[in-house]
Formats: sequence, C-alpha cells, structure tokens
Amino acid sequence: MALFDMRLQEVHNKLVGKELTVADLVDASFNRIGQTDEAVRAFLTLNEEGARASAVELDKQLAAGGERGLLFGLPAGLKDNMVTEGLLTTCASQFLRNYDPIYDGTAVKKLKAAQSVLIGKLNMDEFAMGGSNENSSYYPTRNPWNTDYVPGGSSGGSAAAVAAGQVYFSLGSDTGGSIRQPAAYCGVVGLKPTYGLVSRFGLVAFASSLDQIGPITKNVEDSAYVLQAIAGYDHMDSTSANVEIPDYTSALTGDVKGLRIGVPKEYIGQGVDPKVKEAVLAALKVYESLGATWEEVSLPHTEYAVAAYYILASSEASSNLARFDGVRYGVRADNPDNLIDMYRKSRSQGFGAEVKRRIMLGTYALSSGYYDAYYLKAQKVRTLIKQDFDQVFEKFDLIIGPTAPTPAFRIGEQVGDPLTMYLNDIVTIPVSLAGVPAISVPCGFADGLPIGLQIIGKAFDERTVLRAAHAYEQYTDHHQQRPQL
Repeated sequence: MALFDMRLQEVHNKLVGKELTVADLVDASFNRIGQTDEAVRAFLTLNEEGARASAVELDKQLAAGGERGLLFGLPAGLKDNMVTEGLLTTCASQFLRNYDPIYDGTAVKKLKAAQSVLIGKLNMDEFAMGGSNENSSYYPTRNPWNTDYVPGGSSGGSAAAVAAGQVYFSLGSDTGGSIRQPAAYCGVVGLKPTYGLVSRFGLVAFASSLDQIGPITKNVEDSAYVLQAIAGYDHMDSTSANVEIPDYTSALTGDVKGLRIGVPKEYIGQGVDPKVKEAVLAALKVYESLGATWEEVSLPHTEYAVAAYYILASSEASSNLARFDGVRYGVRADNPDNLIDMYRKSRSQGFGAEVKRRIMLGTYALSSGYYDAYYLKAQKVRTLIKQDFDQVFEKFDLIIGPTAPTPAFRIGEQVGDPLTMYLNDIVTIPVSLAGVPAISVPCGFADGLPIGLQIIGKAFDERTVLRAAHAYEQYTDHHQQRPQL
C-alpha cells in the first residue's frame, strides 16, 4: 500500500528519478487486486496482458529520457460504461456482456494520450442506475471500510478501487451523484465537473442532459491533475462546452481568506444524520479559522429535486436505451417467434429490474397525454432549481453541505425500497440538475464509516472548488485515513 498512498506528484518524481519503473507500479496494482478484490469485488474486467505490455513500452520511453506528464505510467481504472477499444464494456448488464468496442471514448483517449496504464474496467450499477452498486448484474461491490456495507453508486467500483489502493485513480460518471456519493461512502475524493467540461463521447448514455465523467482520487491535488488531462472541447460531443481550460493545479494555494460560503438549510435539516451534520459544521469551523465566512442560505426548490430528477432521467433513459434491442449489438434472445418477439425477449432477458423500472417510468412520462403533466413540468422545476443556485451565487463563492445525508448502509438494507434509495441522492441531485461543479472530500467518520463534505461552485469555476477543497484538506487528516482490508 505504501506506493499507492503517495500523491501522484511523488510517484511521478520517483519514476523520472529512476527509483521506480512503470512495471513496478503495474505489478503493485495487480498484486493489490489479487490480495483484496475477492473481498471488494471492484473490477469486472482486468486488462493484465495489455497493462503489462504498456508498462514495457513506457519503461523504454522512460529509459530514453525526456519530459513526461504527471499521469505517465500510473495505473488507472475505468467505470465500465466508458467504451474501450478491444476491452469488454458491459455497463454491468447482461445485455452487453459480449460487447467488445472498436473505438475508445474521448476521456479514455485522453488518458491514453497522457500515457496512463489502464488496469481494467470497474463494477457499477447496471447502466449507472442505482446508488449502492447492488444493481450490478454480476455481483455487488463492497465498501473497503466495512465489506458488509455498500460502496455507493453507481460508480461504486471506481470509488472502492481507489479506497482499497488497487489503482492510483479512476474515472466515474455522475448523473445524479454517482461520483460524489460513492466517494463520500468510501472516504475518497470525487469530482463532478460542470456539465459539458469533459466530453461524453464514448460514455454509454443514461440521461444525456445530466451525465458527466469525472475523476475519483485519494486527494484533491490528484483530482486537479486528472481533470486537467480529461477536460476540454470535443467536436464529437454536441454538448461539449468550448471554453478555455485553466491551470487547475495553480489554484491549490491553501488560501481561502475572504471566500464567501453559503450553507443551505435544506442540506443540514431533517433527514440528515446528526453525525453527518456535526462533521459538516466542524468543517465550516475549519474554513472560519482560515479566514472564510459562511452563513445559512436557502435553496427553496430542493424538495422537488428528487421527483423532477427521476422523471427527467428516466425519460432520457427510456429514449437512450431504446437502441438496445438485440439487433445491432448486445445479447440477442434465442428462438424468437418473430421480430417483435425478439425485441421483447431480448430486452426482458437483458435488462435488470431497476433498469426496467426506470424505462417504464420514463416511457410513461413521455407518452401522449402525460408529457406536459410530467416531463414538461419537471423541466420547469429544473429551471427553478437552477435559478436557486444562480441567486445564491450572486452573493457567495461556494455552497457547502454534506455529500449524502447518511454514511453508507448495509448491503441488502434498502434494496427492496427504491424510494428510500432514491432519497439518498437528495443533496447531490440538485447540483446535477443545475449543471454546476461539485466535489466530495472526506470530512470525518461515523461508526467507522467515512462522511463526505460537498463543495459546490459556479459553472466552469472548478478552480475555486478545488482551491477550497485543497485548503480544507491541508488542515485535516481525514483523507489520509486508509481502510484496513
């Protein structure tokens, strides 16, 4: 674990100083996976042959000298909804268990261009639909802090792999909190960038107006490095934002003096675990000691966020998942009676219960006679939620609250209660609907399980989000704690 406890900059220095080889790092990654993944179950597919071949090539480059980027040679994992050439991309669904893509998504291409080493594909809730990783059609990933508990979702494998020290960093996707919530549950750092900052090309779509790729790391500095590598305009993605990409690492000064923080009363009120609230208030005292100021604010439409989100996300899922029909790719049902029967059997056999639930909900909301009552109204509510954020950001630089209302829960505890499961995202969903950036950083523990602090910023102001997160990290040691697997 000693190697994987280091910051990316420290490992990079050892690589260029010839104290380490890329092969050493890859060996350490696979050894750690061998020691821990039977308990954690973070990976769906390992890329051992490809990773070791990359290590040999990269070590030749290292021996030849020259400049190397900070992600050079570092073992990384990818959530299994990011297409990777020649490596299975299943979305943790039986429907795609045989899908072997012929191209790389843009974020994957950028990591390869940065010469990171892809260790494998990480477990997730099927098609990113879920908040506990129990909706994977293969097996649930377990929380490294206590394997009786969920790691969060849908990027549970991405968070658990980093927390368990199996890879240096991973990429997850966030639709309604699927990077931030598992990062909070697993005691690591998870960043959801502004919608449009990172290309979605090659990300298997769940809800196209919400999905966003982002890094999961052990600390904020590493998060800034990974974001630097994957952010940027992509003509292959029609929702990609053509904005200038600043130097994120230069914002990590540790100085937050004069920063104005708003704390929504809705985020620390009813339903929030007292220990979570206590940890958030303690974090705000740290900011006070560093010269920042905070006061309570209101985001009045928060109570409608979960309902609006599940109508919008399910509607978009219904549309996006219509392409999975057993014709072009994916698994096809055997012995259908006719074409319609093939569609029905393929989709019935291929999709899991949660995916079917959301497709049905979305199809209903988009159907004739209900579109205006549900989908259109949810879009109007989304606008009101965005306006809430805009009004607060007129007076404040950041919004801070918990990432999740409670720490992780036991595996199986909520699986039969979808509504309770959906409410776990009450403080992450509004951020996704507004399209603004947010990061989760560890801020304490409750009964041995990590608690996450969510720091929310203005659109495309990841620098301020990272600056505040990094400053907090410098004066606390929560991010340095490691699970004992």
